[in-house]
Amino acid sequence: MSLPVVAVVGRPNVGKSTFFNRAIGQRLAIVDDTPGVTRDRNFARAEWTGRHFFVVDTGGVVEGSHRVIDRQIREQAMTAVEEADVVLFMVDSKTGVHPLDQKLAEVLRKVSKPVLLTVNKVDNHPLERSHLDFWELGMGEPYPVSSVAGRGFGDLFDALVPLLPDEEDDGPSGDIRVAVIGKPNAGKSSLVNRLFGEDRVMVSEVPGTTRDPVDLAMRYHGREITFVDTAGLRRHARIRDSVEYYSTLRTARVVRDAGVCLVVIDAAEGLHVQDIKVAETAWEAGCGVIAVCNKWDLVEKETSTAPEFQREAARRAPFLKHVPFLFVSALTGLRVRKTLDLVLEVAERRTQRVATHEVNEAVEELVRRQPPPHARGRPVRIKFGTQAETEPPTFILFSNLPDEIPAHYRRYILNFLRRRWGFHGVPLRLRLRKSGR
Repeated sequence: MSLPVVAVVGRPNVGKSTFFNRAIGQRLAIVDDTPGVTRDRNFARAEWTGRHFFVVDTGGVVEGSHRVIDRQIREQAMTAVEEADVVLFMVDSKTGVHPLDQKLAEVLRKVSKPVLLTVNKVDNHPLERSHLDFWELGMGEPYPVSSVAGRGFGDLFDALVPLLPDEEDDGPSGDIRVAVIGKPNAGKSSLVNRLFGEDRVMVSEVPGTTRDPVDLAMRYHGREITFVDTAGLRRHARIRDSVEYYSTLRTARVVRDAGVCLVVIDAAEGLHVQDIKVAETAWEAGCGVIAVCNKWDLVEKETSTAPEFQREAARRAPFLKHVPFLFVSALTGLRVRKTLDLVLEVAERRTQRVATHEVNEAVEELVRRQPPPHARGRPVRIKFGTQAETEPPTFILFSNLPDEIPAHYRRYILNFLRRRWGFHGVPLRLRLRKSGR
């Protein structure tokens, strides 16, 4: 399911970043009293009453300014408005209706999508009534909130959620959706073209040629596989323009919707920190992950070059030891077709379900081999377990003292379950619950 986007826009220093941090439940955006601290855009997932959506924080808009930085920030904020499904127009109750609010209201009144007028810094609602002054903007009902205290969010989000577009199914459940992700210029589009045997997407040596995700479907061994070629993922600090920023946002949405991610690595350059971050993004989203090391034809090889590449990757990021690596060349076609077989294998493991009696047999064996350590002199027992979910596989184990089971023993459990049922390329989730007896 594609997540809708909610953009927060307003003039400088009305508290957009504080609101953003409160909405997503973490301090992701920098907050400062100095106007203009937020120049680029941050985005993160938020949730209200079971609906998930992206919230986008934007820089303060100074409508009518001729300063270069102000024009750039305005352009970026307007791009946010164009890309959003719902816009939150934020104003400051402490300063009242400002001329810049009026100018921005004129612009937003012409937008053909829902706009909610959000009056921030109403810290004493319902005793304080300053938000009522903003009716004069002609933007409809003003919603009072206090981003610092967290007040008013319930009423605002209750009004917001019905305005979000209906979730659209991305296709039949039997389909496999594969996101092709990686740094710019790693060869993602070339790999996709080689898989399809023809030029389906544009290829260029200039990084950033792919802006929007491109869906391409094929049938392989009776399964429908949809490949989504995406824009290259950079660190946020290196994202310079609005178009590239929203390419990154769209890629994040594609990753969330995918069942399997092909993380394309430029093997000629070696494994970069950004490659690891890209793979980690997919792994934490619950996707199956395959590391496709492209341009292998350009690498000087010895007997153990490929195994050493994998060992170094696992040393730098331990989760990568659970990820299959494939060393290919999109240019020559070397081992490219093996990608399809791996996609089927990883997709099947991600949907694999283990019978409860088998889970309990595994629990008995892992405890027999290595019992959990005592907690302050008390024995810790794991009594039984079950698989609660697939996509990704999620196991629940019940214990008399679940909070006392240390992180290293949790890793032992996950590694045992992974080896038992061959969950290679698939993240596993473990939940520990208090047993009723």
